[in-house]
Amino acid sequence: MTTTTGSRRIEAFEASMAEAARHRSAGDAKSAFAALERAHVLGQLDFVPHVRVHWQMLLAGWAAGDRREVAGQLMRIALVPVGHLVGRLPVGNTGGSSVSAFKPMAIPPDLERLIEDRDR
Repeated sequence: MTTTTGSRRIEAFEASMAEAARHRSAGDAKSAFAALERAHVLGQLDFVPHVRVHWQMLLAGWAAGDRREVAGQLMRIALVPVGHLVGRLPVGNTGGSSVSAFKPMAIPPDLERLIEDRDR
């Protein structure tokens, strides 16, 4: 799947990624990771944003010294191409290692609207 530049979903994805970077720079790892989880829900439908958000989650885990998160993100980065090739992505999954990489999750209403607008 390719990235649809200019879509409201991708704009919101980029805003969440920028928010995560701001929180990380301010030393607020918890808020940074929460922003990355929102970015994951928005970006997982497209290959490049999906890999980008997992890479940032990996870096966040590394910076926090969280071996479990680092290992979980390495596995997820390896699974991203497979998930996109076979079209099996756990919609709504927040992407962190605290949840199964295969578990679909409820999508917050504000993100749901952006995802529904994906093909418009």
